[in-house]
Amino acid sequence: MTRSENQGPAITPRTRAKARHILDHYYIGPSRDASVLEIWGYTERMTYAPGELLALRVSTTAREWDLEIGRDGATYEVMHRESGLKGVHQRTPKDCSVTGCGWEVTYEFRIPDDWREGGYLVTLRAEQDGDRVEEHHLFLLRRAPEKPAAPFVLICATGTWLAYNCWGGSNHYEGITGPEGKSFSPVVSTQRPWSRGLCKLPAGAPRAVPDTPHKPGDMVRYPYMEWAYSYGYSKKYASAGWASYERHFARWAEAEGYEFDFATQHDLEADPDLLKDYQCAVFVGHDEYWSANMRHAVDSFTEGGGRVARFAGNFLWQTRIEDQGRTQVCYKYTADLDPLVASDREHLVTSAWEVSPANWPGARTFGVNGLKGVYAGLGRCVGQGSGGFTVYRPDHWAFEGAQLGYGDQLGAGARVFGYEVDGLDYRMDDGLPFPTGLDGADLGVQILALGLATNIEPDHEIWGETLYIGNSDAVFKAESMFGVCTDETLDRSSRGNGAVIYWQRGLGEVFTAGTCEWVMGLVRQDRQVEQITRNVLNRFGNCQPL
Repeated sequence: MTRSENQGPAITPRTRAKARHILDHYYIGPSRDASVLEIWGYTERMTYAPGELLALRVSTTAREWDLEIGRDGATYEVMHRESGLKGVHQRTPKDCSVTGCGWEVTYEFRIPDDWREGGYLVTLRAEQDGDRVEEHHLFLLRRAPEKPAAPFVLICATGTWLAYNCWGGSNHYEGITGPEGKSFSPVVSTQRPWSRGLCKLPAGAPRAVPDTPHKPGDMVRYPYMEWAYSYGYSKKYASAGWASYERHFARWAEAEGYEFDFATQHDLEADPDLLKDYQCAVFVGHDEYWSANMRHAVDSFTEGGGRVARFAGNFLWQTRIEDQGRTQVCYKYTADLDPLVASDREHLVTSAWEVSPANWPGARTFGVNGLKGVYAGLGRCVGQGSGGFTVYRPDHWAFEGAQLGYGDQLGAGARVFGYEVDGLDYRMDDGLPFPTGLDGADLGVQILALGLATNIEPDHEIWGETLYIGNSDAVFKAESMFGVCTDETLDRSSRGNGAVIYWQRGLGEVFTAGTCEWVMGLVRQDRQVEQITRNVLNRFGNCQPL
């Protein structure tokens, strides 16, 4: 969610340390210097099926390049390799992050019929004059149509991937657009490579939530941004992408024996009936940006009897998908500039869901709201928190076998609570939380566990320390929710929470663990987080794992 910021001069990375370029913003993109060895590539679509033609658009300054395609499952499997492909250096428009790169197809490959569904990593390598470079792309492979439907489908958060993808100069946070060439872009293109770190990361890359709570008296640190700067990755790598979120869940689920199909939010946009063949739709990680059509698809599915498992946080912004899926629009904090303002389609203005003109709280889809969060474990925002949820209803079926009691901390050891969380308005009665419904949440929502969040980063006046979050998000919330920012409304906008909830909605069911970092409980083998995840999948998939 974090507001657009300009952190000052930074380095656009390339292989090794030489010939790096100093730019006004920290972003990944072409060097525009033919003497610099580089290789980048993308596909027109994010999802394919067996038998379809995969068309790669690759630009490189090398004379030759090598290709590897591998299935990124419980174990990485190399599926296809080619070497000595002819290099082509393609012209890249300066505004490619907005309008797309427009590169020509340089390599085509028919996906074999026997390839399994999953995430497929495309590795592009080039070597020249003693220098070496490697970059990555990713596509999802859907289950072959002749196969029986899987019980589950993992819907990857491609709206959020796009919002944080800084390749080419601009994303929904910062960039080289705007009148002065230093603004975020409300319009971003799918027709460009992914920033380094969104598809693949080395083991040990820091998370947005640090491994240990902040120590009083120490200067606050952001290890993931420091690491990104040092090693030439996008500073947004820890905020979005397959490598930081969906990959961890997919690998864990496959190792546990669960059968999953794979799709994207953009597939939901294109096919509102996509979910009808599945028992359960699963969403994980940082899942911030959605279109109205995507939400309608999920709402229809749940009301009709489908199950939704959301191990994800920060459900916040309405988007629009245009140009047959090639463009994503989100004006965010500048929603008053959206061309649909004061039109007969004003309900599609790309504002936060809970405020005008969208007026469609996220709790009506997932039981929790984004603006009832947001920050925990990021910088000084609940920087000394436990890193877990406090349990209130340990006897719920979702907690069966997890050996939890009232007041216990869930997931604290794995730091699952953060970095952005979703909550709801609640009241306490005899030590138990209940939804008030004032934020649009159904009164039938059961609050199983809670943690505290904030929208204001405290300033302890440590010399040399610069606030990263500050109070800008709380100011936005105050202005949006109350019409004006005063001391009172700012205070009311400063506090939030993250919740684990269960909701019987229509003929269906919803389970939400409203945090981005739930997947780290799986990666770090937190016994209780794993058991709860199994409980939800087993119930919602009407099956036991294979």
